[in-house]
Amino acid sequence: MSKDLSTLTERLLSAAISAGADAADVVAVDGSSVSIDVLNGKLEHAEREEGVEIGLRVLIGQRQACVSSSLIDDPTLITMSERAVAMAREAPEDPNIGLAESDQLAKDWDVDLLELYDPSPEPTPAALEEDAKRAEAAALAVKDVSQVQSTSAGYGQRSIYLAASNGFSGGYQRSDRMLSCVAITGEGTGMERDYYGEGRVFQNDLPSPEEVGRIAAERTVARAGARKPKTGAYPVLYDERVAASLIGSLLVAANGASIVRGSSWLLDALGQQVLPDGLSITENPHRPRIAGSRPFDAEGLATAQRDIVTNGTLQGWTLDLASAHKLGMTSTANASRGTSAPPSPSLSNIALTQGTQTRDELLSEMGTGLLVTSMIGATINPNTGDYSRGASGFWVEAGEIKYAVNECTIAGNLRDMLMTIRPANDARTHLSRVVPSLLVEGMTLAGE
Repeated sequence: MSKDLSTLTERLLSAAISAGADAADVVAVDGSSVSIDVLNGKLEHAEREEGVEIGLRVLIGQRQACVSSSLIDDPTLITMSERAVAMAREAPEDPNIGLAESDQLAKDWDVDLLELYDPSPEPTPAALEEDAKRAEAAALAVKDVSQVQSTSAGYGQRSIYLAASNGFSGGYQRSDRMLSCVAITGEGTGMERDYYGEGRVFQNDLPSPEEVGRIAAERTVARAGARKPKTGAYPVLYDERVAASLIGSLLVAANGASIVRGSSWLLDALGQQVLPDGLSITENPHRPRIAGSRPFDAEGLATAQRDIVTNGTLQGWTLDLASAHKLGMTSTANASRGTSAPPSPSLSNIALTQGTQTRDELLSEMGTGLLVTSMIGATINPNTGDYSRGASGFWVEAGEIKYAVNECTIAGNLRDMLMTIRPANDARTHLSRVVPSLLVEGMTLAGE
């Protein structure tokens, strides 16, 4: 871990206490990123960002304030501290805020076991451009692809450090690689598009550019001639690439911030069944080489594996210290924060129990209905769980895909929908959210 960030956070903590703060914590991020876009075999856009961001939260009694800066000289740190203290003195009191007690803090962790940082050399812009060009060429080589809308390659790395006046101090590094391609088939008003992209911590785990371009193209060509589906009540199969959004709606409703606000359709559901028997949702922040992993949360608490749903029954909320205090519970070590805001509850890695059937087997059993592969927009009533989303995908009859679908809406109530889900066995285990394709019975489709 960079000694510079450790020293920087301690300097700002010291300045905050000297300025009159009763307590304080500091998060510092030192990172860089580069992204390359190509079009028609030529460089279209190149961008690089790098720098240090530092954020300070001060507490005076039960009042708090946050400030941030990209300047880290001593005069700036002193000014930040003075302004934060002045802001906190004018802030409203919040009886739920505060730093962790010393016995709550993470004491020992081994960041190396998480493999969050690829030590191999940073790729050059030329290497990223070459990857993007190869992906674009692979997409254009697929029959009936009329053009490639965009192809991007990127790399990022950052060091993160957290220090607080309660004695916590620690940090870690992250890196990530990305490659994506968007292809188009058809012309004029008959154009359809689709995409494929991957992001990994380690360069060696990233698929080849040719694979990325080919899959993007094949998905796109399959959408040729898309039209509106029938209107009515039909089963809907959420493809694996969008199924996590459905489970995500449950996780948002189980977030402590939603519960504290009283704006959750799960308010009365703790200890009750929210998924079919046999299905569980597990959070594991310690999975190696996964982007969501972390050894401790943004309040210095040790992260640990936990069940959110066990055998269909909701076990608990996702909590940081403030939401836990408000609800009379214990933090689940899920605090997350940037440099300019206080902590709030946020999940790391989750996994839903996989099924035993393939996606094609579920398609066969659904008979007539909709396979959803892409979604846009969302209207979700946080209090009732009423759900409506724009969707596109494929119309299925007699268990077989018949034609591509666009411009339709799917609707239902989340509480009812989730109680009918049937998972396939096709979840990609390298993702932070491991969710397979999900078959949902009896949704309302609005099409032609």
